Amino acid sequence: MTTFQVPGFLSLTIAIVVFFIGAGINNSVAVLRQWNIPEAVTGGLLAALATLCAHRYFNVSVTFDLAARDMLLLYFFTGIGLNARLDDLLSGGKPLLILLLLTIAFLVIQNLIAAGSVSLLGLPEGMTVLLGSASLIGGHGTTIAWGPIIAERFGLPYAVEVGVAAATLGLVVASLVGGPVARLLIARNGLSGPHDVPPVFGVESAAAESPADEISHVSLLRTILIMNVAVLIGFTVDEILDDLGIRLPLFVSCLMVAIVLTNTIPRLLPRLNWPTRTKALALVSDLSLNIFLAMSLMSMQLWTIGGLGPSLVLVLGIQTLAAVLYMLFVVFPAMGRNYEAAVISAGFSGISLGATPTAIANMTAVTKAHGAAPRAFIILPLVSAFFIDIANAVVIGFLMR
Repeated sequence: MTTFQVPGFLSLTIAIVVFFIGAGINNSVAVLRQWNIPEAVTGGLLAALATLCAHRYFNVSVTFDLAARDMLLLYFFTGIGLNARLDDLLSGGKPLLILLLLTIAFLVIQNLIAAGSVSLLGLPEGMTVLLGSASLIGGHGTTIAWGPIIAERFGLPYAVEVGVAAATLGLVVASLVGGPVARLLIARNGLSGPHDVPPVFGVESAAAESPADEISHVSLLRTILIMNVAVLIGFTVDEILDDLGIRLPLFVSCLMVAIVLTNTIPRLLPRLNWPTRTKALALVSDLSLNIFLAMSLMSMQLWTIGGLGPSLVLVLGIQTLAAVLYMLFVVFPAMGRNYEAAVISAGFSGISLGATPTAIANMTAVTKAHGAAPRAFIILPLVSAFFIDIANAVVIGFLMR
């Protein structure tokens, strides 16, 4: 096996090309647009299939330097925080609590499905954790963190590989089912969002320009500067929390710092052109999300799934069916049966099967087509990237006993 390591700058460049390939395919294939499949998902999956073919038929393993991807993730969540006005957070209090309770309930359901499937298929006991919330709701980070512990506790030397494979397959499925679920709910209930609200992500080409919100090199540089300051403070907060024994993903610290800044600085310095809900911030956030998603998907090593047999695919199929039914018949009604509820339902695929950026990508694709849903972009990341990690750690710890 020949291993080819793609350096960072080239990895970033390839990710941009992958996005444009996905955009071209989406423009040519109507069903991809109709089902709100993000361009980065289309291109990223195609690139992952290409590396799979290189591995299988040419004995070449391609890996990518993903340092730029990790930085784009920080930009992305900082952008969410800078858009989080206190009024939105307060008005989202009850929906935030409801979504958190729904997610915790599904976390339990997901692990029950994993336990039942492992028992019926006669798989090793430790596979319950790997095929449940550790890999699906937790994603790659949680899987990699818990994998060695699971391997030692249950005598599974391949625990990390199984968990990563499950998380990878879940990420792919989450990218594909969120848009169709939202489209079904929107069409069946005759829903639409407001088109006069500034976008959280992306810039609509038909949107009316105003002198106060024009995109220029000055507005873009101002936005990037403010985002950089928020990220730098986020690094400091993360180090302080780590010294206190509180370990959270770095992007959570950046998100929380940005929320604090955007609700204090504009009040203290009202003449400062703060970027909240501006097209410049939407553009930077959209760029960060799309390139992050393209890099994440194109770097997937799909060949790690192939050797695990049909058991993994079967269990993930059951988990996917459960997640889709939960979105349609539990999440959507509980969140209010309105347009915001449909957008959140699309994002719930990322919570339940993939990752927070996947959830946001699904919601972004839906809102670009049907209108803005600003509250959804605040409450879902808080649940997915913060609260649920704590609940998941408690459940995983219980399953490890």
